[in-house]
Amino acid sequence: MQRRSLFLVSATLLISGLAVSGYYLLRSESPLPTPLKTVFAKKPLVTDMQWEAQITPFAIQYSLNQDPNSAETFSDPNGIAFDAQGNIYIADAGEHNRIIKINKKGESVIYAGSTEGFADAIEGSAQSAKFHTPSALAFDKEGNLYVADTGNHVIRKITPKGQVSTLAGNGVAGYRDGAAQQAQFNGPIGLVVAKDGKVYVADTYNDKIRVILPDGTVQTIAGGAIPGYQDGVGTAALFDTPSSIAINSKGELIIADTRNNAVRKINALGEVSTLIYSDPKDREALLRRPAGLAITHDDHIYVSELSHGRIMQIAPSGETRGLTGVDIDIIPGDDTSPRMRSPMAIAVNPHGNLLVSDSGMNRLHQVHRKDAKEGLSMSPQVLRIVEPVAPVVQPSLWPLLPQDQPHEVVGTIGEVRGEYGGDSRHHFHRGVDMQANMGESVVAIKDEKVSSPVPAWAAGTINEGMRISKLSYIHMKVGRKLNESVLDPQKFRVIKDANGKLQQVRVKRGTRFQVGEAVGTINSMYHVHLNYAPEGDVVNPLSLQFIGFKDSVIPQINRIDIADQDGNILGRPVMAATKAKGKKKDKAPAAVSPSNTPLTLSRSLEQVSIIVDAFDQADGNIARRRLGLYELGYQILNADGTPLPSFEKPKMTIRFNHLPADEEAVKVAYAENSGITVHGSAATKFLYNITNEIHDGHAIIQFWQIKDLPAGDYLIHVHAADYAGNIANRNHVLRVRLE
Repeated sequence: MQRRSLFLVSATLLISGLAVSGYYLLRSESPLPTPLKTVFAKKPLVTDMQWEAQITPFAIQYSLNQDPNSAETFSDPNGIAFDAQGNIYIADAGEHNRIIKINKKGESVIYAGSTEGFADAIEGSAQSAKFHTPSALAFDKEGNLYVADTGNHVIRKITPKGQVSTLAGNGVAGYRDGAAQQAQFNGPIGLVVAKDGKVYVADTYNDKIRVILPDGTVQTIAGGAIPGYQDGVGTAALFDTPSSIAINSKGELIIADTRNNAVRKINALGEVSTLIYSDPKDREALLRRPAGLAITHDDHIYVSELSHGRIMQIAPSGETRGLTGVDIDIIPGDDTSPRMRSPMAIAVNPHGNLLVSDSGMNRLHQVHRKDAKEGLSMSPQVLRIVEPVAPVVQPSLWPLLPQDQPHEVVGTIGEVRGEYGGDSRHHFHRGVDMQANMGESVVAIKDEKVSSPVPAWAAGTINEGMRISKLSYIHMKVGRKLNESVLDPQKFRVIKDANGKLQQVRVKRGTRFQVGEAVGTINSMYHVHLNYAPEGDVVNPLSLQFIGFKDSVIPQINRIDIADQDGNILGRPVMAATKAKGKKKDKAPAAVSPSNTPLTLSRSLEQVSIIVDAFDQADGNIARRRLGLYELGYQILNADGTPLPSFEKPKMTIRFNHLPADEEAVKVAYAENSGITVHGSAATKFLYNITNEIHDGHAIIQFWQIKDLPAGDYLIHVHAADYAGNIANRNHVLRVRLE
């Protein structure tokens, strides 16, 4: 079985390199640069395609008692650049809208920026300047720092003396070439600087590549009038949401063409070609949603990828591999390694070590060679870069109207989900579902700002949705009413093909949504799915404590089974059903009483699994509704009820607080025949394998070891609880006899 994995050790990244964005000393003939040889104090490491990567947090001086608005915290970190002295500069967007400077000791200061807005600053007062969602950063040879000021639709310049000015753009979203102050950009995210002062811009939502000449004139190099995917020369070529741009040693421009799932190249003749491309229908493709780029001295390209949190490596020959998050052969679900969530910008030093910003986790990662003997330096103690998630003080509003009144919860985190290909255990349900009628408004429950360059997906399908920042809203018509009219043309742009078919709904990075603002309408799934990822990892949305939500219903266990190592259920007497009251229609499954006849097991089986068929409900659910449980575990007792050693308390093995990244882990949590095994059936079977472990992002296959136990009678006591703390109190004991 193929799996994706990362590696984790303690090490540090050398930060005494040249700026990645200004990494090559370049000169150029319009419109493209021509590189010169770069001189290093030490010979840079030759890059290969076999080096083994390790990933560690990159620490800055930080205290858990620090003011969250200080320079030691991040909010949607994006662009990264090194200056000639080895200092690091980070575009800290989100709620901060500033540039952070980190020296080689790990000490940080606010270099430029204050509150969100658009204001330049005179020399020495860079901190009084205002930015709106700063993204890419790049240095020129004089030490000037350039900023893609995405939300203001301009390119900014910060001098070494602290003067902040607007290099090009008039602050209004649009498309216009010409003089700097009259030119228009549309949410530019990527930029790179050549030695001669030319600034190349990935003009993201114009789907074009632009250049700012030293005299301030803005010209278009490539990209047509509409988003699309097409190679060609100049404006005959098409891009779709280009988000990053870099220059190789041949003077060619390399572009992360985000929504096209492609990395593109523009040569000195203005010819656009494709280096790597993934079919958008292939959800398991190696490259999906490329966002950031960095190039080594010998033209190896590193690409950050949003869909799987990977870093890709592309050799000059075109050979491609996953550097982090790669697939390796291990047992399904056994991957407990940390992962990047939303890797954006990448910087690379002469020794080939990477520094990566992760907007989803609000931190920086180091990616370096496992066997590195050069390129490492002393660093500060590794500390958390973000504060722990604060406990919810006030109950949350609902994503449906009225927001302050309860709605029926019809799905919880950790439930097993299938797919139409026939796999009933295809993936975990990673959020909470609330029932609603088709066409009802889906509204924001928190004030948030869009962090991704491509926050909306699957336009026109039942899985259409949008992630703003920490919250995602799914199964809705994004930005549209039931009749397809646009909710807010300033925030949502509907893009159709020549035949009028919906292709995408574009929402720009930096767009803000307020509590109660409509973000879409319910589609034919008749519910909204809410995901909550406060630190990059999806957590249980019920932790938001929705106003009026109540769950006083005790979870129900239908039966307990034992399976051998191959997953085959071992026979036992059928438990007699307890007589149930009420009508048959929409009636919950009848409760069952445990049989007094024990299940006989041979100790030659050596190890077995305990399978629990159980489900939950919440107040207000219709009778046939089935919800998943929150936590399960088991306790092994002697026949007289005394616990075996190490089972004095129930061994809690399943807790859906933080799901594993690998979807294959769903087969660790659930036994065969779980899910909806017959299409059209409304009942989901939750067959929990409670001897396996699923919790805190871990998925570990384990068994109940019976080979060394004495022959005799035992009791298996199952602990099954919902998020509200209700514990199953019927059919929770199975008698077994070991022979």
